[in-house]
Amino acid sequence: MKRYALFLGCTVPVRAQHYELSARNVAKELNIEFVEMDDASCCGFPIKAVDAETSLLIAARNISIASTMNLNIVTLCNSCTAMLSDAQKQLKHNEFYKKFKELGFSYPHDVVVKHFVRVLYEEIGLDVLKKAVKKPLNMLKVISHYGCHYMRPSQLHEFDNPEVPHTLDELVTVTGAQSVEYVDKKMCCGGSVLGIDEALAVTMANHKLHTAKNSNVDALISICPFCTVMYEDNQRKAEDKFETQYGIPVLYYPQLLGLSLGLDKNAVGIRFNRVKASALLEKVGVA
Repeated sequence: MKRYALFLGCTVPVRAQHYELSARNVAKELNIEFVEMDDASCCGFPIKAVDAETSLLIAARNISIASTMNLNIVTLCNSCTAMLSDAQKQLKHNEFYKKFKELGFSYPHDVVVKHFVRVLYEEIGLDVLKKAVKKPLNMLKVISHYGCHYMRPSQLHEFDNPEVPHTLDELVTVTGAQSVEYVDKKMCCGGSVLGIDEALAVTMANHKLHTAKNSNVDALISICPFCTVMYEDNQRKAEDKFETQYGIPVLYYPQLLGLSLGLDKNAVGIRFNRVKASALLEKVGVA
């Protein structure tokens, strides 16, 4: 059994219960144990723009918690992954490590930080996942959204190709679903500017929703809670602003994978999806 310290961050427990639930249940199916990180906090990302040093110390403190557990970290959020990976890298530099130690934190274990999707791709592997699939989703067409911080900065992650990403598409294909290729796959969801320019953020989200509609897909697949906020929570705003109708379900990858593993709709948290996925469930034969 593979064991990881689970870092949930801020957004997942509050706005992405379906992500957490499906990830936990998929992990059980694949013999992965998530160990809770007691006293973990925000990763520090929200204040990075105004106080980079404090945000880095907040992230490093979370690394320290996992370090005392002698476990590597698995994350569900792209931004959390980037922040914790950066802290891990900085802890190897003497100046930052000295300041961190002066604050009373220990760091005895070289913690590896990975997004859950990367763990599935690298440490479980496509072959194992294929063998675990009980209900191939061959009838589904989806588009995959990677998000900005899944692979970037590339020097932090050294994973996938930030210019021509492929890992999420391959993971989608494992489920039997078709991952449709499309222009602007790397485009930002707009979440990074939502707090200062909602109109621009919704316009950015609308671009990919429009692409999804024109591609006649059954769902958009996300691996980041804030990207889902833009494509799912703000889908109605995009419809109102651009006088159109989308009704495009936004599924987290563990929800899609979970359905292919034979989990029922409650186990993957479909009831929490804000854009109803009734037509998709009917297609895959889930009541």
